[in-house]
Amino acid sequence: MWTSRSSPDATFEPVSQAPWDETVDSLEARGLEFDAGLSDQEVADVEERYGFSFPPDLRSLLQTALPVSDRFPNWRSGAADDLERRMAWPAEGIAFDVENNQFWLTAWGTRPSDLAEALAVAQAKVAEAPSLIPVYSHRYLPDEPAEAGNPVFSVYQTDIIHYGADLLSYLEAEFGIETSGPRAQAPRPIRFWGDLVT
Repeated sequence: MWTSRSSPDATFEPVSQAPWDETVDSLEARGLEFDAGLSDQEVADVEERYGFSFPPDLRSLLQTALPVSDRFPNWRSGAADDLERRMAWPAEGIAFDVENNQFWLTAWGTRPSDLAEALAVAQAKVAEAPSLIPVYSHRYLPDEPAEAGNPVFSVYQTDIIHYGADLLSYLEAEFGIETSGPRAQAPRPIRFWGDLVT
């Protein structure tokens, strides 16, 4: 069991006194394991390596305590190939459905008859979209907007649904916990990924 609620050199400003200590305690009671929270430098290193910025609420949680249980990304000591695979999962799923299930968004224009060209268009559209940050298993939080309160998506190829209106409501739904913190009443619109919600 971990004892420090945040890393000793963390100087971040919490989004709010959202109940992250309470949330971590509740998750621990469900059997999840945590390590000391990420330092500012560790956050910066992850963001530079993977090309995204943690939204403030996810950053605040990860700097309060880092989940290290199975199926969580371990941003401190996880294998690089595992983290890279998690980051690539959404784009690979879309490519799979473009190739195998005739998936195509109307907003992308006319689908090229050549599969390689169609895949190139889809890849470019995904690259323009907000990054999806792995939270747990195939649950993802978009990095845009750079504000607290983004929804959590369940992503399996192009079967994409809202799994929480925000991070706190997601954790409550996924792990069957209750907290006292404020939460979004409905998911905010998210560019690109919101269009794929089924």
